[in-house]
Amino acid sequence: MKVGFIGVGNMGGPMCRNIIRNTNHEVIVFDLNSDAVKACTELGAAAGASVADVASRCDVILTSLPMPNVVEQVALGPDGIAAGAKSGTVYIDLSTNAPATARRCAAGMQAKGLAMLEAPVSGGTARAKDGTIVIMVGGDAATFEAQLPLLKSFSGEVVHVGGIGMGSTAKLINNMLAFCNSAAAAEALMIGKRAGIDLHKLDQVIRNASGMSSGYANMATKAFKGAFDATFALDLAHKDLRLAMEMADELGVPGMIAPQVMNLMRMARGMGLGGADSTAMIRVYERALGTEVRA
Repeated sequence: MKVGFIGVGNMGGPMCRNIIRNTNHEVIVFDLNSDAVKACTELGAAAGASVADVASRCDVILTSLPMPNVVEQVALGPDGIAAGAKSGTVYIDLSTNAPATARRCAAGMQAKGLAMLEAPVSGGTARAKDGTIVIMVGGDAATFEAQLPLLKSFSGEVVHVGGIGMGSTAKLINNMLAFCNSAAAAEALMIGKRAGIDLHKLDQVIRNASGMSSGYANMATKAFKGAFDATFALDLAHKDLRLAMEMADELGVPGMIAPQVMNLMRMARGMGLGGADSTAMIRVYERALGTEVRA
């Protein structure tokens, strides 16, 4: 089978390379970053000349892209996947998307005789690299079953959550919860720092008690070192939380916590931290109080 992969950057690249390593499929890649393409071709992938070129040559096409508008353009634009792919091709989008955008893309694909799965992922770059990423899939059940071996080649957990739009729904809810946990961890760690408790001892307690979460673990690990190099950029976290809040608004669910986390993110981005890791939101507390949470 010929597999196309469009968008082989921080997240797409590791997933694509696991497909190359773990399957016998012929893989064709495209990215605007030539270094990202090279990292895949060095393992045996071929380089496509454009989105349309990859689409025309492959049986299954995956995308991993940063923003919903980019996904829609790559999927449905005049030189996009729907325009170039042959009838019967399967399109799998691994990006974090808005449910409405996913449904528009799926409708556009269907009009061209193509099937689509939306399959956003969770776990960050480390789990993308080691092949344990979680994939939540929305789409036709039969199409899902047919593509399950491919998805498992770069994932530790693949869950079919329903029709098109439900994958994005699951991802946005998951990320909203993770960001809220992370923001709460920032506040808690600053309280601990100002109270004078040994932060390593506090960390030991939390990691083995009811306050533990992945959001806390990421925040503590980054903050204690003062190392906020992006594994998941604040700008992307802001985008995901905005999409989750828009979904909540559409469904009439009052926002009591997420809007406050959004404000914290906005302040951090206003400090020029949009390209740093999402955990850099603790820098808002640090700058306001003149105290760094280091241990």
